Amino acid sequence: MAKVTIDYDKCDGADCAECADVCPMEVLVLNGDKIEIVNPEECSYCEVCMDVCPNECVKIEDDD
Repeated sequence: MAKVTIDYDKCDGADCAECADVCPMEVLVLNGDKIEIVNPEECSYCEVCMDVCPNECVKIEDDD
């Protein structure tokens, strides 16, 4: 299963939300002003969220 983490100290949340917009598996979703991780087991490791994040807040690691 993927270990998806967000560095909330650097995350702009609703002001950006690029990661939630591009996540094909809807693992990252905008809830109010904050990006939340839902169903990380659905992550396909495409890393698009990491690529679009301007602040490099999102990290995906293999949790084996």
